[in-house]
Amino acid sequence: MKTWLDKWNPEDEAYWNAGGSKIAWRTLTITTITLVLSFASWFMMSVIAVKLPGLGFNFSKDQLFWLTAIPGLAAGFLRIIHTFLLPIFGTRHIVSFATAIKLIPVIGIGFAVMNVNTPFWVFAVLAFTTGFGGGDFSSYMPSTSLFFPQKLKGTALGIQAGIGNFGVSIAQFVTPLVISVGIFGASTVFTNIDPKETLAVFQNSSIEKQKEVFVALDTEVQAKILSNVKKIVIDSVSTAVNSNDNAIVFISLPNKAKAKAIANANPKLAEKIINNLSAENTAVKNKPIYLQSAAFWYAPFLIIMTIVSWFYLKSIPMKASVKEQLDIFSNKHTWYCTITYVMTFGTFAGLSAAFPLMIKFLYGDFPNAPDPLVYAFYGPLIGSASRIAFGFVADKVGGAVLTTITGLGILVGAVVLVTQGLVAPTSMDQFPLFVGVIMVMFFFTGIGNAGTFRQYPIIFKENPRQAAGVIGWTAAIAAFGPFIFSKLIGNNISSNGTVNQFFIGVAFFTILATGINWWFYNRKNCEKPS
Repeated sequence: MKTWLDKWNPEDEAYWNAGGSKIAWRTLTITTITLVLSFASWFMMSVIAVKLPGLGFNFSKDQLFWLTAIPGLAAGFLRIIHTFLLPIFGTRHIVSFATAIKLIPVIGIGFAVMNVNTPFWVFAVLAFTTGFGGGDFSSYMPSTSLFFPQKLKGTALGIQAGIGNFGVSIAQFVTPLVISVGIFGASTVFTNIDPKETLAVFQNSSIEKQKEVFVALDTEVQAKILSNVKKIVIDSVSTAVNSNDNAIVFISLPNKAKAKAIANANPKLAEKIINNLSAENTAVKNKPIYLQSAAFWYAPFLIIMTIVSWFYLKSIPMKASVKEQLDIFSNKHTWYCTITYVMTFGTFAGLSAAFPLMIKFLYGDFPNAPDPLVYAFYGPLIGSASRIAFGFVADKVGGAVLTTITGLGILVGAVVLVTQGLVAPTSMDQFPLFVGVIMVMFFFTGIGNAGTFRQYPIIFKENPRQAAGVIGWTAAIAAFGPFIFSKLIGNNISSNGTVNQFFIGVAFFTILATGINWWFYNRKNCEKPS
């Protein structure tokens, strides 16, 4: 079967109308569908990680954030590799192989979640392999850029990236649905602890009983439970009772602090403690789920699209060695574009990965705490939709002005999150505004993602191959967004229970990126108007 096209010239209107258009749109359709699966599999760990403690996996808060961070780290490195693959292997081979290899994480994770004894390192390795889904973006988007003429690049790239980004929403929307259906394997009991009802248990149990139950725990477990109480409270109580004995300190805590410490422990451990305190309680909520389905359901679609890609895709005859492609790094605009895309897509991907755990650990302690997965998919959905919509706008007004608007939107969002205490909450009353601000930030990231990818082919219009390479490279670096967001947010929450410092950093970086975009690409008489 012939792999490479004999020639390709989309700027020739006669050639385009005679058959080039048909090939380009067919390629866009197939690669976009596979890209949806790529993003969905890339972000599936961000929704699976939320459920692991309730199944009995004894992973710490830091380990859970690592599981959402590692896919971003992997995708960033793999995108760097993908940046140089397209001119060597061509669209057909890249897309077919990249789609097939994602069977490794979806099957592996499906089996891993079925055994609560699966060690953390196995999950970490599998989380790294989900990066396969994030890595191939740096081949897919340059391919689309080459298949379409200048007048349609913004539209085509906006459609592909926007619809592809829907994969994040699909992963976060479909997961709650599929885990309730017994398609693959047996169910596992998922345990959820109600903080309000846990407080009632402590209010209605004697100090003697509480001490008896707590003393029966291993010393290490006791220490882990007490780590859920603010250090200032522990220190104050230890001084008051003149003792560092874990049991004495625990029973001396206010009921609210004890209840919070237990509710924030591993749910299976919390269930045991609460049931020992009160056999008749409403704090423990158990229900059967099929978490393996959250991974396994991708497999048949990946197999189908691998076959379709192999038989229906062709490659553009534009070949170059890795050495030849390195010329993009001698151009200063490669680095400026990298900074602006980190601001737009890096923020989109980072928020997509970290948003569920932010809800869980910032607002999960309050009565009537929200289910993270109920809200998680809305942000990526909004960001993806605005990317599609503004791809058409970018072709009309240019991309630079949209990127500038995006920077201002993200900056305002970060400032509001910090100044209104939304990432250092004191009550559930702040939650609606928190979600609203995050949604607005997602909306602006979509605008910026459409704007930037319209800019790059214009900035590098003298060399279409370089333009494609820059699209791949910038996408590679921005893919580290989930890693950066998840790790730094996780570190912030673990150290002081807030995310203020992180979003202050976001604000300063956004000012830098927006300034670069405005100076070089957006202001009057700028160097590269785009």
